[in-house]
Amino acid sequence: MVPTMVLVADDKQDARRGESLRELADAVAARGEAPVVSAFGSAAEVQAALDLVDGPKVLTPAYVAGGDVASAELFSGLRSADRGGVCATDPLGAVPSIVADLAGRLADEGWAPGDGVVLAADGGTGQAERQAVADVARMLSRRLDSPVQVGYLNSWAPTVADAVDRLRRGGRRVAIGAWRLVEDGDHERLRELGAAVTAPLWPADIVVDTLLARHRAAKARLAA
Repeated sequence: MVPTMVLVADDKQDARRGESLRELADAVAARGEAPVVSAFGSAAEVQAALDLVDGPKVLTPAYVAGGDVASAELFSGLRSADRGGVCATDPLGAVPSIVADLAGRLADEGWAPGDGVVLAADGGTGQAERQAVADVARMLSRRLDSPVQVGYLNSWAPTVADAVDRLRRGGRRVAIGAWRLVEDGDHERLRELGAAVTAPLWPADIVVDTLLARHRAAKARLAA
């Protein structure tokens, strides 16, 4: 039996975010590799959606590591529960193909060698998330052959605005690589900083490819 992929995220009552998450779920389901259930909303709503799924399940974060504080907190509560037939995957992090896609998005937005780069993350509650963001920044820096500063929107320091201002003091143009999976209100906050800003990582085929690859690995663990 193919385990159901349960995509999990807090939807923050944001219409753009909810629409983007549903489109992502539809794109994964369209591949036909596994049944897909959307579990987007509050902790109670996510748990209710999860309880309706029969058989083995793969809990799959619909966010990137360090890119969604609310969803990470929600997912942590689900992951800590002791349930048989359930496997949880890690949120997307420093995956080479995803970082390469982000580098391409920066170039598409007009970044050029010599310009400053800020990786804009949400933040998080744990060291693992901070490390994941740092790993993405290092990988992106190697790919661009340029330093990458990290800025945070909703926790930790420095803020994205501080990181952008620091780079601008040297008279450099600045581009912001948005370390976010889907469109939401926070993305508009990035645009207000007056720098070039990449679109969220979704839509992109590589996101669907990676989610399904992790589902296959989780399926093997459940079958072991």
